[in-house]
Amino acid sequence: MIDQLESAFTFQQQALSLRKARHDVLAANIANADTPNYKARDIDFASELKKAGESASQGGLSLARTSERHLPGQGQAWGGAQQSRLLYRIPDQPSLDGNTVDMDRERSAFADNAVNYRVGLSMINSRIQGLKKAMQPE
Repeated sequence: MIDQLESAFTFQQQALSLRKARHDVLAANIANADTPNYKARDIDFASELKKAGESASQGGLSLARTSERHLPGQGQAWGGAQQSRLLYRIPDQPSLDGNTVDMDRERSAFADNAVNYRVGLSMINSRIQGLKKAMQPE
């Protein structure tokens, strides 16, 4: 029963953690808009979510490693090790100081990501409410 509940929320959990990671990257871009030679970065959300879905479909639990010789568990959240998969943005118009942050693009991506994060939260909330209704006697 618990496994079925866990699997019901796995996709939304992975999508929200990926949205949060993208939010952090976009916020860093905006914060460094005036930093010389700063290169704007972003996450390819669609491909990362596809990879997360494939790893979740393989099954398995997320395991903690107690030794460096242990194999890593599956289904780990997007984070430190995946930072190498961040992509650099190609600027529409390069600046003289080498900064590639386009504030209009960053603001719109940030707002779009925030809206999609709220939608994900709403979907999880409605799913929980539906499960609560199903469990309550009439």
